Amino acid sequence: MASITEMCLSQTVLSEVEARSIEDLARSLQLIADVSQSDVFIDCPTADPRAALVVAQAQPSTFPSLYKTTVVGQLAYARNEPAVLFTLVSGQPVVGSRGISQEQIAIQQNVVPIRSPQGKLIGALIMEQDISEKVEQERNVERLMETTEQLSETLMTVAMSEGSMQSLMHEGIVLFDESERVTYTNPRAAAMLRKIGHTGSLEGAGLTELFYGKLERDRVLDRQSVLEQEIQFGGAAFVLKAVSIYRDQRAVGGLMLIRDITDLVEKDKRLVIQSAVIKEIHHRVKNNLQTVSSLLRLQMRRTKLPEVERVYRDSINRINSIAVIHEMLAYEGVETIPFHDVVDRIAKNVISSMTKPDQAIRANIVGTMLELPSDMATTLALVANELIQNCVMHAFGERETGEIVIAIGRSNSMASLRVSDNGVGMDLDGGSERKNSLGLRIAETLVQENLGGYLSITSDAEGTSVLIAFPIAKVLPREESLP
Repeated sequence: MASITEMCLSQTVLSEVEARSIEDLARSLQLIADVSQSDVFIDCPTADPRAALVVAQAQPSTFPSLYKTTVVGQLAYARNEPAVLFTLVSGQPVVGSRGISQEQIAIQQNVVPIRSPQGKLIGALIMEQDISEKVEQERNVERLMETTEQLSETLMTVAMSEGSMQSLMHEGIVLFDESERVTYTNPRAAAMLRKIGHTGSLEGAGLTELFYGKLERDRVLDRQSVLEQEIQFGGAAFVLKAVSIYRDQRAVGGLMLIRDITDLVEKDKRLVIQSAVIKEIHHRVKNNLQTVSSLLRLQMRRTKLPEVERVYRDSINRINSIAVIHEMLAYEGVETIPFHDVVDRIAKNVISSMTKPDQAIRANIVGTMLELPSDMATTLALVANELIQNCVMHAFGERETGEIVIAIGRSNSMASLRVSDNGVGMDLDGGSERKNSLGLRIAETLVQENLGGYLSITSDAEGTSVLIAFPIAKVLPREESLP
């Protein structure tokens, strides 16, 4: 792959000195991406004023990336990323601009100009975040309207039908006239209202009085919308739904349904408390693991022995792999982990920490979105970390490029993980290389003892492939084959 300086000289309007300034800045992109939790790019001006060339890219290891593949070498056009081209023309920074990425995702961009030591505008530094969900919400503002007089008549007929049917309903029914005065309550509604202090006859009482002035609207009768509100009185909680009833284009009253949700609210409160406690525990474990990782990193920087530095780096990667699980449990509060996301983060972390500056190693993740229990996901995360580390460390050597394919799959009650590379391969005949590999021994032990599965290796001059298969109790409903 061409260097940044070579790309700038061949495809942009920058001089060699300016191109080298851009390449110097690109060495700090990964730090910027991790701190800002954004995808970070450097775009440089081309001969076409409507397009800029992406010359550098960094994906955050602390947050999910927007991009599945690299976009280095692609053009950013004004119609998709107006803020980038505006900055390259005007030299002014842009904050919070919206655009469309090369992978057609709605993004928000913060763009700042890059200038040479002489003050010349030579590029733009871009930080991108995904806002596709926000855009979708803006497009789907919901409004609920009652539009037919026939439905109003039907509701009135049902509400005024035999009392025996109404007494079997779980909801309370309250009918009111055009002045919003109560004209009828079924036995269920009367029982609910007694919980909040109404013991006598309710006929003639106003809806506002019925709920002690807690209704959100001054007037319930409204042709444009249905009232839907949750109200709590001490230990009681109700959901109210009220609809206006029209006859000959005139409001003649309305119907209100009351549902007692006291038990549900209490259960929700307990679940929220329990969930908050569990998430806080995972959050603290993740923070403690990151603290240990930081301390080991400080120690690693003090050593001058390559072997000791490698041991520190391997340990840091293992700790970070466990921290990924606890981070997902802390922020998402789920009992099962989407392992596709876990292995994606692990691969990015290992590659960014272990590759040489002139190496371009890419990880491609394929297969099913496998959900795993947290303990199983933690074990498999450690195994994946060891296998990816082996690929980066041993498979590619001094090669400038390499590809790692991570395939996730399952068949019936078995799940699998295959990690393959296109590196130099390994000698399996004598067994010494496998025996001396600490990473493989750790992976094999974890698979056999913690997962109850097996590990097999195939290797030749085209590369090495490690397959792990293990039984799993809960799998996705859709059948897929092992990779």
